[in-house]
Formats: sequence, structure tokens, C-alpha cells
Amino acid sequence: MQTLSVAATDKPLERQPIFWFYGCASMAYGIKDNAFSYLLLIFANQVLHVPGYLASIALAIAMLWDAVSDLLLGHWSDKTSSRYGRRHPFMYAALLVLPACFYALFNPVIDITPDNAFGYVLVMALLIRTGTTLFEIPSTSLLPDLEKDYDRRNKWLALRHAFGWYGGNGIHTINFFFWVGAYGVTVGTGYAIYGKVGALVIAAAIITSALGTQKAAAALPRPTEVLRWSEISREIRQILQSLRNRHFAALFGFGLAVGIATGLGTALYLYNTTYFFGFSGAQIATTGMCVLLSPWIAYFLGPHVGRLFGKKKAAIVAFSGRLVLYPMPYLLLLSGYWPEIGSWASLAIYSVFIVLEVVGAIIGGVMLDSMMADVVEDSELATKRRSEGLFFAARAFAAKAVSAGGIIGAGTIVSLVGLDSITSAAQMTHTIRVDIASIFLPAYISLFSTALLIVSRYGIDRDKHVANLRALHQTMDTPLEEKIGSA
Repeated sequence: MQTLSVAATDKPLERQPIFWFYGCASMAYGIKDNAFSYLLLIFANQVLHVPGYLASIALAIAMLWDAVSDLLLGHWSDKTSSRYGRRHPFMYAALLVLPACFYALFNPVIDITPDNAFGYVLVMALLIRTGTTLFEIPSTSLLPDLEKDYDRRNKWLALRHAFGWYGGNGIHTINFFFWVGAYGVTVGTGYAIYGKVGALVIAAAIITSALGTQKAAAALPRPTEVLRWSEISREIRQILQSLRNRHFAALFGFGLAVGIATGLGTALYLYNTTYFFGFSGAQIATTGMCVLLSPWIAYFLGPHVGRLFGKKKAAIVAFSGRLVLYPMPYLLLLSGYWPEIGSWASLAIYSVFIVLEVVGAIIGGVMLDSMMADVVEDSELATKRRSEGLFFAARAFAAKAVSAGGIIGAGTIVSLVGLDSITSAAQMTHTIRVDIASIFLPAYISLFSTALLIVSRYGIDRDKHVANLRALHQTMDTPLEEKIGSA
């Protein structure tokens, strides 16, 4: 399929409206992801009174469904032929599902009882994750068509990650200043306000990004073949053929290991900040304000680091730095080298660690997404098909499928160490803190270390990418300079 770089122009990216329309889309995902990663387990557990292990099972089931549906929808969007482009029919469909269900999750539309609480959380989680798949996978998959240059792809994704963090962490910060933080994590009122505002911002992000990228998407060439539901076995063979790419396998393996670690860490985040470190809602919000620095730093730093070291080395260095920093606050507190629990001095030190960790996480994430974009052309040489939707969906599949295991692990830890009955930091004991850290930290560090070893096997660098574009040029009419930009 012939493609050209929509952004193949001398005009700086910041002066191209489509650059901002593509980037702002991730606000919807950032808000949803923040809610599911940090709020939903504790909301279901302490507001709807679903036991920790049952709440985590509901979230894990929804995540497994999401992981499977991602693959099918990614492949489907690769083969969709419409006057709106390959991706946009799915993006518009998301508007009918995601905002309304996000609202309904935190503002239950039925009377919640002990008998139906688990089912309600499960159904809402399934619908929200389906709506997210409809928007996020097709939206992200626009990049390989919009930008061909090896290094400039980093900048597009740096902006997208920044919007995602500002959307998710921005509403998180406001939430803990004025809503959940003000009313308390065990009171539903704050969550209800959060759900209403979050739904409105999600809807605005979907509308703005979909309409803003519509013209460019509609101008792209249509796929050479469409999805044939009557020949589903053939479609599955094509999916498997694309996924055999060895460079993709390295990114997929990374996602498997990190998915569990991330699910474990994010699901325990509010338990750890509220009970382990003893922070109030206002203090958690203050940390959120500090973290607003991280996307800005990563936006400017990330593309330069990627250009200097190459994407793979930059990702490994960024994630390694984060891995070193992550356990330090826990170990310092348990060993006695930490300010008074719950104090503002404690918060200041904790916030420094978090800001640096998030910078590393964003830079690493930008590099990995950009590496995945480069797999598209590498695979196209072998399969004669562009499968960007499938590849981005499959990477998400890896993270989501096993992140479900991390969430179940987090819920199990909550029940195992006795957090189900804890409602204030004053009830925490040193023994409970030791139990949390001794189970959580070794698992997290081991999984992340394994992931870094796996991703080191990725092999597409700048020269390989340019060589792939040149090889594709031999069978296409697109001017070579439009395909490789300034690479």
C-alpha cells in the first residue's frame, strides 16, 4: 500500500495543526488509564465494598477482554476502507461508548448492593475498555502514515505522551485537591464529581482529535485488501505472519514483563501513598502538581536523547534509571532514614523521586512506541501489508493481558497483608509496611529487569530504518524524499 508522510514539509512540527490534533488524543486515554490504574481498585473496594481480591478479578477480566479485542480491532482498522480513512470510523464509534460509561462507573445508574456490586464494576470496566480500544488503537496507529522520519517520530510521540500525562495526572491532581482528596478515599461523593468531569474531557479529546486529523486520514491511500469475516482463518494467518517479526517480538516480550509490574505498582499506588507513606489527599495532589513538570522535561529531553543514543539505548537507560529510583523511598522509610511519616518534608523528598521516575518512564515509553512505528516498514517488506494497527494493538495486548495478573496480585496483597480493614494511616503498623514491601518490591524489580534484557534484542536502528524505506521505495511511486524526510 502506498503511503506518504503527511508531515513531509519544512514547516516545524509545532506550526502544523495536525501535530497537536494527533497529540491531544491521548488525553482521553490518560484520564481512563489514571482512573483504572490508581482509583478503580480502591473505589470498588472501599466505596462499593467489593472485597479486594474480587475487585481485582473484575478489573483483570475486563483487561483480558481488552487485550484480545485490541488485536482484532487493530487488524480490522488496518484493512478498513472508507471515505473517512482506515481509522476514523472506529474513533467516532468510541464517542458513543467511552464518555457515557466512564460517567456511569463513578455515578452508578442502578442501586448498588452487595449482590450486584461485583457485576456492575465488571460490566462498566468491560464497556469502558471497549470504548478505549475503539479510539486509542486507531488513533495511535495514524503515526506511521503521518511521519516517516526516524527521529521526528520521537517528537510526535513525546507530545502524545505529554498530553496523556497532563490529561491523566492533571485531573488526578485536581481530584485530590478538591474531590476524592477533600471528601476522602472511602466516600463516593468525590468520585462522582471526578466521573462527571472526566467524561466531559474524554468526549472533548475524542471530538477534537478525530475532527482535526480527519482530512489527512481521508487523503491517505486505501488498503489493498479488506477484512474478510467469511475467511477468518486466513485473517488469523495474516495476523500471525505479521507478529512473527523478530523486532516486534522483543517489544512484545518487554510488554509482557512490564505489564505485570505496572499493574502491580499502579493498583497499589493509592494504598501505598495513603497508608504506607501516610499522605493526605492534599499531599497526594501536591505530588501530582510536581509531576506536571515531568512531561514538559521529557518532551524536550526525549527526542534529543533518542537522536544522540538511538531509540533502543535511550529506552534502556531511561527505564534503568527509573528502576534504580523506584524502591528507594520504601527502603529508606523502612530503614529509618526518612522524615516523619505523613510530613511535608517526607512529601518533598518523595515528590523528587516521583518526578524523576516519571521523566524516565515517559522517555522510555516514547522510545518504545517510536520503535514500534519503525517495525511497520520492516514488516511491510516481508508481508507486503501495512499492519500498524495490529502492531500497536499487539504491544498493548501484551501489557494489558499480563497487567491483569499484576492487578490480581495487587488485590491479593491488599487482602493478604490486612489492608481490606485499614481505613486510615494511623492503623498501619511497621509489620504491615514490611509485609507490603517484602512482597511487592522484589516482584516489581525482577519483572522490570527481565523486560530490559528482552528489549535489548531489538535491532532496528536509524540506518536499518532508512534501508527499509529505500527498499520499499523500489516498489512504490512515492518520492523517496517524502518517505524518509531528513533521515
